[in-house]
Amino acid sequence: MRGYSALGVEGVSKMRNAGAVIRTAHAFGARFAFVVGGKFSQNEITQTDTSKASAQLPFYHFTSADSMLLPQACRLVGIEITDDAEILPSFRHPRQAAYILGSERLGLSTEMLARCDHIIQIPTRFSLNLAVAGALVLYDRLQMLERFAPRPLMAGGILEASDPPPAFGAPLWVRKDKKRTQNQ
Repeated sequence: MRGYSALGVEGVSKMRNAGAVIRTAHAFGARFAFVVGGKFSQNEITQTDTSKASAQLPFYHFTSADSMLLPQACRLVGIEITDDAEILPSFRHPRQAAYILGSERLGLSTEMLARCDHIIQIPTRFSLNLAVAGALVLYDRLQMLERFAPRPLMAGGILEASDPPPAFGAPLWVRKDKKRTQNQ
């Protein structure tokens, strides 16, 4: 797949939740993970980061939304329940994207929302666990950007063979030097 993704959290009250988000990022092949604000505790992160993701991929801790740095051309996508958020199934994921989740109780800060290029919302009845929400978004990204075989039309059905690739005839034009050698 072209491009990359990253997953992070802002202002979490429990670093164990951040550890689960980092583990989720690692499971879905994110290129880096990050935490913005909050009381940082590597020990708490390690308790839930059972894949040891923070040792397998770059991990960044930023003190605030203003201090957060992203690679050039990387789009920041906030995952938040707001009136103007795009619904996840209708969202076209950027090739280079960093997704950020807000704290468990307060969501994303107004400063972080202002920095976001896009705000998306998962169509659920209520908010989800941070790692679950991150997993749903990264799975949706994977579904959209990867080239998977089409699904069968019927539940549990067998995928029908696709049409053979089109066969093209001889080229309509021939280079002059080839044409000369053919005529001689």
